[in-house]
Amino acid sequence: MLVLIADKLPAAGLADLRDLGLTVDSRPDLSAETLPEALRETKAGALVVRSTKVTAAAFDAAAGLGLVVRAGAGVNTIDLDAASRHGVFVANCPGRNAIAVAELTMGLLLAMDRRIPDAVADLRAGKWRKKHYGKAAGLLGRRLGLVGFGAIAQAVAARAQAFGMEVGAYSRSLTEARSSAFGVKAYAQLDDLLDECDAISVHVPYSAATKHLIGAAQLARMKDGAMLLHTARGGVVDDAALRDAVSSGKVRAGLDVFEEEPAGGDAAFETPLQNVEGIYGTPHIGASTEQAQLATAAEVVRIIGGYMDSGEVANVVNVVPQRETGWSIVVRHRDRVGVLASVLQSLREEDTNVQEMQNVIFRGNEAASATIVVQREPTDGLLTKLRAHEDILSVEVRAIGPS
Repeated sequence: MLVLIADKLPAAGLADLRDLGLTVDSRPDLSAETLPEALRETKAGALVVRSTKVTAAAFDAAAGLGLVVRAGAGVNTIDLDAASRHGVFVANCPGRNAIAVAELTMGLLLAMDRRIPDAVADLRAGKWRKKHYGKAAGLLGRRLGLVGFGAIAQAVAARAQAFGMEVGAYSRSLTEARSSAFGVKAYAQLDDLLDECDAISVHVPYSAATKHLIGAAQLARMKDGAMLLHTARGGVVDDAALRDAVSSGKVRAGLDVFEEEPAGGDAAFETPLQNVEGIYGTPHIGASTEQAQLATAAEVVRIIGGYMDSGEVANVVNVVPQRETGWSIVVRHRDRVGVLASVLQSLREEDTNVQEMQNVIFRGNEAASATIVVQREPTDGLLTKLRAHEDILSVEVRAIGPS
């Protein structure tokens, strides 16, 4: 199988993929526009991307593609609907860059509190302004509020606590028990978190539900002089609203992501947040440490290796989760050619669609057990037909959840 690498991957990762017996074609300069032709040309079975967008046109051009791996956490640059229509698995590498992003988050927090970039700029300009920059509030005893509580937010919490900060978090899935395990106060409402914290750090993926999650109304709720940290995805924060809030002196901000970011690594850049005093920024480098890149590359190799060995995909994001309703048909049968084909043909004749299926073989290769999940209850006629097959040992039916 050929693996097309559409972004930079560490040399160690490329070597590990080749060690799996794969053909690796590394083209780090591909773009959303040139990717479809590259997929058509190479007939790649797997694609690895980081920043390159994978559009519907790419999936239309990739007849042999079975797997796309995002060498990072977010998958908003991949057309998941198109992938699903073409039966292509999409996987990501969550948590592998968590430490790197957490480190940058803390760096931005310290930079804001101590105004480090401004002091450096003045020193380079030959200005000694000790009195001007000697007015930081300090972090000890102040409260940091986390919006989201995944791997990155958890890593930020640990580092903030090491600085003596109190930490709170808001997440729809965060329970009291889980927050207590991390020594974090759980907030049931985002507004309460915004009201009480001295600094807010955003760590949620971008989606239709999270677009402008932090907008003018949320910024207005923050304490006067509070600090906003954003190292998640551009668009979760309303950049125009943030510009107004910082310009008015309401808050300060430290950002690694923006709503309109250039596609390449080196490009001209314009944003409403440009040249606004009180905004500190970096060019989306949160995950860009050597440690994070190597860890992510190792996860890419693990995902592709598992796909090669078993057809199963770790961290897959575009398949239906385990069903909570339906019917499970357990067929114990002799391990002979054609038995399962006969079972599936019987289901087809009943117009019963298979949703999931697993077949395991017992020691000795004499017998097997197939578990087949269907959406509707099997008819008595179907069960009678299956049980009459000479190579079927038993058939059991179990309801999954409410029937």
